[in-house]
Amino acid sequence: MASEQLVVFQLGSEEYAVSIAQVKEIIRYGGATKLPNTPPHMEGIINLRGKVIPVIDLGKRFGLERARRGEVQALIVEAAGREVGMVVDEVSEVLRLEDNAIESAQAVTRVGDFLRGIGKTGDRLLIILNLDRLFSEEEHVEMQAAG
Repeated sequence: MASEQLVVFQLGSEEYAVSIAQVKEIIRYGGATKLPNTPPHMEGIINLRGKVIPVIDLGKRFGLERARRGEVQALIVEAAGREVGMVVDEVSEVLRLEDNAIESAQAVTRVGDFLRGIGKTGDRLLIILNLDRLFSEEEHVEMQAAG
């Protein structure tokens, strides 16, 4: 039976996950250089070992109220062929889910095609994101200009 490794993170009280294959690294997030005329969820840009990376606040992007307690983390991911930083409350674990433990998100909700599925592990539900479809074409242009 096939399985997949996922990086699990918190946004507020909810658990989200992305494929570990798309995660480049996890960093402590100390803020970004804000760019003018960008949407509220666009945190700005950071210099990561000489590379300029656009950073978004995933909680703001989803319209969630988040409680930033203590240290905030960012996932550096590859989304649609581009490296992007995503600010999250906390990265909690890496876990392996069997394919039969992942349900199609389209069967549950019509929120958007950026939801790849709902993972079930014990009594927990994980919202699994499709990073390649998370950002609109306009957002890709903004991030291209930022980076």
